[in-house]
Amino acid sequence: MPLGEIGAFLLFLAAAFIFGNLWFHFVEAILERIKKCFTSRRKPPVWHTLPPDEEGRKNA
Repeated sequence: MPLGEIGAFLLFLAAAFIFGNLWFHFVEAILERIKKCFTSRRKPPVWHTLPPDEEGRKNA
């Protein structure tokens, strides 16, 4: 392969990579907006169910 063809192929690969990256971020932004429409704006619940540390409060 001549250098011109190799350069054109690498340029095509770079353009495909940039387009794919932009497309990914575009779709992610749209999905995030859709999620915001259907989810509540409250704080998420605490992930653990442990009671607060009572002994630590008494000593303080």
